[in-house]
Amino acid sequence: MASSKNTMIMVGAVLALLGTAGLAVPEFNTQQQKDVATVGDLKIQTQEKTPHTIPPLLAGGVLLVGVVLIGGGLLRQT
Repeated sequence: MASSKNTMIMVGAVLALLGTAGLAVPEFNTQQQKDVATVGDLKIQTQEKTPHTIPPLLAGGVLLVGVVLIGGGLLRQT
């Protein structure tokens, strides 16, 4: 039973950290290199930046689920 309790607390902590990070940094970019043209040994490439946004409601929900799992793990009776 203690293993299940510890696992619940650990998963809750990870989710709480991810939710907090999502609220703190709601926007981030990723970069990808794409080949535009290839002529013999010559390659022409471009870098594309793709913006991503984490909805505040999603980040808050993940944080809430994490806190509930931590609380459930601490209050769970053996």
